[in-house]
Amino acid sequence: MQKNIEIRYTGNLRTNCEHLKSGSFIETDAPTDNNGKGERFSPTDLVATALCSCMLTVIGIHFEKKGIQLKDIHCDVQKIMASNPRRIDEIVIHFDFGTNQFSEKEYKVIHKVADTCPVANSLSSDIKITTNLGSFYDL
Repeated sequence: MQKNIEIRYTGNLRTNCEHLKSGSFIETDAPTDNNGKGERFSPTDLVATALCSCMLTVIGIHFEKKGIQLKDIHCDVQKIMASNPRRIDEIVIHFDFGTNQFSEKEYKVIHKVADTCPVANSLSSDIKITTNLGSFYDL
């Protein structure tokens, strides 16, 4: 088995995660509402972060193929938890495209590309994904 990531439990509800190819690290901590200190990303924070990062990446790939360089895109992400069982109930992503200018047609493409990113395709359909893209333009 070829390993991509190595994760070690370091105690006190924390893990240390190493991306083996690059040697970069991420530490996780349990959230304050689940016995942790909330001093690092929680594992469920990383799921929400991965979703938004994936959306931005595939949007970037789409526009780079068209020779358009995107810049200064900012997103705010909210993860909403449910209980019984404890799980992610909803991920809300607000896109701020800054100085980038898009037509209505391009926004529709952005919405479609974002909605079909690999992370979105991997998440359970029980997790509601809400973005501000759909509220402005109906597909």
